[in-house]
Amino acid sequence: MRAASTTAPLDLLFRALADPTRLRLLNLIADREICVCYLVEILRMSQPKVSRHLAYLRRAGMVASRREGKWVHYRLRTPDDEAAAAILREALRHLRQIPAMRRDVSRLTSACCTPQRFEVPAAAPQPHELVVPRS
Repeated sequence: MRAASTTAPLDLLFRALADPTRLRLLNLIADREICVCYLVEILRMSQPKVSRHLAYLRRAGMVASRREGKWVHYRLRTPDDEAAAAILREALRHLRQIPAMRRDVSRLTSACCTPQRFEVPAAAPQPHELVVPRS
């Protein structure tokens, strides 16, 4: 039997945060909405693998998506559970200090300014900046 329902969001949150690829994805989408094609290029992983990790994060309540034609955009979603939301905010704060995570964001920033450097289809939408409230 499962523990009380109040612990379920934290269980799922910690399982989602236990994977380095999912941490990289969260770091990249922390402040912006991004088309999956950019995430594939920045992480240098296959689209199915990136999508599988994003689906895991979506089930954990940390990522939201929207479709624009054939493109899917992902953005950070604050979990409904306040404890989970606080843990996610703190994790993101620490991720921003890791040099490898900063390099990912730098690559994304370069991709947004010069998309021709990456093998992103010409019709791919550019990432949108999000204003995420800081606590």
